[in-house]
Amino acid sequence: MQLSDRFLELAQQQLQSLAVDTAMARLALYVTDRDQGSTPTLTLVAQWPVDSALPPAISEDPSLRSVAQERRWYPLRHESLLLGVLRAEQRPLPGRPVEHDPRLQICAETLACILGLEQDRQKLHHQLDEQRQQLNLVVHQLRNPLTALRTYAQLLLRRIGPEDQQRSLVESLIQEQDQLDRYLQSLDRIGRGDLRLEADASTPLLLPPVPVDAPDLTVADLLHPLIQRASATATLQNRPWHGPDHWTAWTQAARPAADAVMAEIVANLLENAFRYSPPGCALGLRLLNHAICVWDAGPSIPATEHQRIFQQGERGSSSIDRPGSGLGLSLARRLAENRGGSLNLHTEPKALDPDLPAQGNAFLLKLPATERELATQKPEE
Repeated sequence: MQLSDRFLELAQQQLQSLAVDTAMARLALYVTDRDQGSTPTLTLVAQWPVDSALPPAISEDPSLRSVAQERRWYPLRHESLLLGVLRAEQRPLPGRPVEHDPRLQICAETLACILGLEQDRQKLHHQLDEQRQQLNLVVHQLRNPLTALRTYAQLLLRRIGPEDQQRSLVESLIQEQDQLDRYLQSLDRIGRGDLRLEADASTPLLLPPVPVDAPDLTVADLLHPLIQRASATATLQNRPWHGPDHWTAWTQAARPAADAVMAEIVANLLENAFRYSPPGCALGLRLLNHAICVWDAGPSIPATEHQRIFQQGERGSSSIDRPGSGLGLSLARRLAENRGGSLNLHTEPKALDPDLPAQGNAFLLKLPATERELATQKPEE
């Protein structure tokens, strides 16, 4: 078993503290090593005094096979497994038998617990390494078909004229492939030192990173690809889709590059609307005053679940039998709040806009005004 330096340091400290308070002549800690053949061996990993000469394994010291009154062995057991033993040799006093010291048993139990945690740590690191290798393999294998699809789409784009009605579909296909490529790049960076993991980072984990030098985009720029995707999905599902009927002035103003994560929020909301609303149910996206509303005309989510569905891993009662992880809404709200906005559910969409259904589910994403917008606002008189 490969032991960490931290464990070896803790083990040595345990032996040192025990030896100081007791009449110990020698202490030795052995761990079970199952990597050297079919028969486990006990290998020395810590001792006191530190400079005493002890063989690395019990099997190499014939003197330990004989019975000695001053020598005791304390097994280190953790969850029915023998992880090692603590060997203690006390100084015999003239005319007095060597008595059992209960502190030795306590020390052995403590070391067994620490060794069990060390073993669990190693298993987790091994599993993590295997998962990372599998992830790297999947990312590598996905790049080839993704590149091929992009090539076919570009060839198709050359064959259709600029006025062809299907041209926007092919262009949308290329845009979606670009987005997939950014996701693959993010996946490829997981576990590497250059991936930022700060809780307040503007680009959360598992989302495509926003380059520092990325150009500023408008809300309209961010929403156009999502609306095209939603319209195509609604057509395939034979359900009514209601996109924005106009683009207000605030959607045309340039916003910081970091606000691109807002597109991820809307993408999550649209995906939930298509996945969990009944077949044939109408849905849409409405632009309000510095807010984006994604709505559906399906059965309203019960009031008792309005806050629970925003908790990580939680899902509404109507979606229990459908695939999903319960992460989308939690991630969306966290992204909104990190950017100074908010995300809430309204079950009377008509109260937000007279053109929306009276009953249903409307997720309202409020966006903060940009510094440029705040600077141009007139102060209240």
